[in-house]
Amino acid sequence: MKVKDILASKGNNVVTIEDDTTVIDAIPIFSANRIGSLLVVDKDDTIQGIISANEILTAAVNQLENIKTLTVNKIMTTNLIVATEEDDSDYILAVMTENKVRHITIFANKELKGLVSIGDVVKSQLKEMDVENKYLKDYIAGNYHS
Repeated sequence: MKVKDILASKGNNVVTIEDDTTVIDAIPIFSANRIGSLLVVDKDDTIQGIISANEILTAAVNQLENIKTLTVNKIMTTNLIVATEEDDSDYILAVMTENKVRHITIFANKELKGLVSIGDVVKSQLKEMDVENKYLKDYIAGNYHS
């Protein structure tokens, strides 16, 4: 299955946050959108990095004394791991696993197409296996006619 198939199923809406937003102000955005990461952009909507809920939790533990003024650009990941719509789900799952990331940004011709989570990939692979399993069972049972 291609990444474009995953995006077609889940949608390509990406929630962003400006780089000068405080960590405290970012927390409700995660909760309201039921997401695990946000793309961080500047005032011109240029992608600067990505921030995960885990990074916010770590900042709360390690920088509690200045958490109210700490901005997301101080704790975000700036080295984005990206994929294309044409990449296979097996490939991006391997990339995510190797790099220990849960979200990967998807681009096509330098244009942002979406954000895919490891859960999105696993869900799509399970669905694909279920369909294949059903066809095989039908074939074995003689319910498949040529």
